[in-house]
Amino acid sequence: MSAALLTAGGPEAAADPAASRRILILGDSLTSGYGGVGEDRAYPALIQGRVDSLGWSFRVVNAGLSGDTSAGGVRRITWLLRRPIDILVLALGANDGLRGIDPDHTRANLQAIIDSVRNENPATVVTIAGMQMPPNMGADYGDRFRAIFPELATTNDASLIPFLLENVGGNPDLNLTDRKHPNSDGHKIIARNVWTILHPILKKMQ
Repeated sequence: MSAALLTAGGPEAAADPAASRRILILGDSLTSGYGGVGEDRAYPALIQGRVDSLGWSFRVVNAGLSGDTSAGGVRRITWLLRRPIDILVLALGANDGLRGIDPDHTRANLQAIIDSVRNENPATVVTIAGMQMPPNMGADYGDRFRAIFPELATTNDASLIPFLLENVGGNPDLNLTDRKHPNSDGHKIIARNVWTILHPILKKMQ
């Protein structure tokens, strides 16, 4: 199992980690710190830094796995729930889209992940990260794919990050040479995108 499945986010929070509420960020290479960025500079670690700076007792778990799909998330979630979580940030689906998987299958898999989490703890707060496809996937496919995430957020009374890669996707200065994966500067902007939605949720839980 990848080290990315272990708790990440740099140094331990000031509070006793055993007493901290857990934020599980379930994703793929966009989350894991792919391409030499490393977990310590990936956006989950930057979120942990923001939490720690406020003195809040939350522990961010980077569950990013390079190449993972929504089906892979379904397989992994039971293992990840061996320890309770309080907040799920669901950031999967990009690889489904790049592989041309039917959006209905992706939606069903993401729903199954949410169901597993809520069955374990109905009080778990769910946040869904929106994804989009490049134009070469076709307009119809792109529209169907993009619609998955707001629909799931509405159906599950979940918060929505409109587009995880907002202001990052397609910008060569913020991505690795493959132009698909964010570099360390790109992760800083992704962290901001996530924090905009996550901060008020965490504040309410204080």
